Amino acid sequence: MKSVRIPLPLWLVIAVALIVNLQAAKRPNFVFVISEDNSIHYSSLYGNKVAAMPAIEKLASQGLIFDHAFSCSPVCSVARSTLATGMYAPRGGFQYHRKSEPATLPKGLKPWSQILKEAGYYTANNAKTDYNFVHNIKELWNESSRKASWRNRPDGAPFFYMQSFSTSHEGQLHFSEKTMATEKLNTAKKDVAIAPYHPDTPTFRHTYARYHDKIKAVDAQIGNVVKQLEADGLLEDTFIFYFGDHGGVLPRGKGYAYESGLHVPLVVRIPKNFKDLVDFSPGRRVNGFVEFVDLGPTVLKLAGIKAPKLMDGSAFLGQGVSAKEVNSRDEAFGHADRFDEKYDLVRTLRVGRFMYHRNFQGYYPDSLQNNYRYRMLAYEEWRTLWKAGKLNAAQSQFFERRSAEQLFDIEADPHQVKDLAKDPKYAATVKQLRARLSERMREINDLSIFPESEQVQNILSNPLGYGNQNSRTVARCLAIADLALEPAFDKVRDRMKRAMNSKNDWERYWALMTCATIGRAAKPLANEAKKRLKDENLMVRLRAAEFLGIIGSIDPRETLYSIITESGSNDEVLLAFNGIVMFKDFEPSFEFDVKRLTAVKRGGQVPRRYEYFGVKPAPKPKQKRKARK
Repeated sequence: MKSVRIPLPLWLVIAVALIVNLQAAKRPNFVFVISEDNSIHYSSLYGNKVAAMPAIEKLASQGLIFDHAFSCSPVCSVARSTLATGMYAPRGGFQYHRKSEPATLPKGLKPWSQILKEAGYYTANNAKTDYNFVHNIKELWNESSRKASWRNRPDGAPFFYMQSFSTSHEGQLHFSEKTMATEKLNTAKKDVAIAPYHPDTPTFRHTYARYHDKIKAVDAQIGNVVKQLEADGLLEDTFIFYFGDHGGVLPRGKGYAYESGLHVPLVVRIPKNFKDLVDFSPGRRVNGFVEFVDLGPTVLKLAGIKAPKLMDGSAFLGQGVSAKEVNSRDEAFGHADRFDEKYDLVRTLRVGRFMYHRNFQGYYPDSLQNNYRYRMLAYEEWRTLWKAGKLNAAQSQFFERRSAEQLFDIEADPHQVKDLAKDPKYAATVKQLRARLSERMREINDLSIFPESEQVQNILSNPLGYGNQNSRTVARCLAIADLALEPAFDKVRDRMKRAMNSKNDWERYWALMTCATIGRAAKPLANEAKKRLKDENLMVRLRAAEFLGIIGSIDPRETLYSIITESGSNDEVLLAFNGIVMFKDFEPSFEFDVKRLTAVKRGGQVPRRYEYFGVKPAPKPKQKRKARK
């Protein structure tokens, strides 16, 4: 018997087609909930039993835990600028915290919240931005304020909502002796695990315990956001990303390019209605390496939007992204430059279990004065104990010169206190990672090859263009810097001498900085370096004075005074002040005439250095009140 086809009513055909089309057109929502200033070391999901985070643990049970997520930078504005653009900060010129000048983004690259907004997403930010690039906030976000919410969107519009929680921010640990003596904490001080590079004192135990309390409070706040999504019936249409905005915040965390500053917790909850976009089963741990440059491409991929070619990252979720490929990723690039008034120049490469460091200014100790850091009692006590000679070797490292390169086995030494770079057993690993990191820096035309003063004057209006046009200079300067890695100075002396007398300012600059990194072994070039004390480029003079002062060939003070007097640039003066503070606080030490340091008042971050020398900042001029109409 033949089956009889009964035609469906026209209205039913149309209704089914509409439903199919609506489902096809439906796009996922995205929520970022961000705890400020915390690394994986303070999360129950990564082995810290004291730091219970039930709300985050619940998200993880319904999604993915990323074991290797990295912020690229260990400080807020740089990490957030990286997150917002999908570009490595030293490539884009936004690697300094607090910016002297914002960088201009290249044509063809927009912050990806703007890309979502232009594609019909409602974008809401509550409320931190802290970008180091030129931007129009109204182009990036429909709303950016403490009142921002997905609930303000037009009916039915997909949304991207981002909220940052400052409950765990560094400032929460700027408490007084009186507070420490009187406040009651929920976390038992005896239960916290003190990192081996910290002294185990009552102050440090109180600081640790207080921070654990703040982490628990953040967890509750994030739990409330999830409850709001659930109450609105949006939970199963929304990807929820939880992560730290960079590492921190206990001493040697925030601002420092160690695991404690770069390795962040990352959890992604997968909504049931969009689980087909993810090639991972919920409740799993992801072993592959992901970075902040990858978050933008990932969200765009999940939203069905093509990422700009200029983005440095790759999607780790989305249609066509395989779990196998993501888990094969095993490399993360890190960088640390100026942090408030404190300069540094560190590049790191984490590959598998090993982390390789290049300390281009290792003659500046990690502990070089940074006023905001030393508001924390733990920082101040740490320095006091060091001066008194009461620290062991691991605890003293923070106050000592760093080697030009370091290697750490993170699995065996998660707190990075045992440098393996000079161990013959790891020579092949060091050589391989050294070459790969140098390659990464050349690939992005790392702009920190040029001092910040040069960037402000000539680079930040077109960072990518400048990097491309000066890629050979970048490569040559990196080659000069790598002369510090040669075991015998005699083999590189002639090359260093030629670089020190180059017609290129930045080759002379790097020859001198490399000599300072080498230290006393480079003393045979002292007479050549003395010629550079009258160099036309003040920054070359600075590096000559640092090198010659470090090896005891000159008293560097007159050169440093002259740079401050002659320069018309706040950035050059700030760079000089870092050398001054080094010579003030470390061997060989010098006393400085404060009147000569402050003869010409400077702006930007320079007043922070004045403050350290006991000079009160000038009062802000009173603003006249406008008359009411």
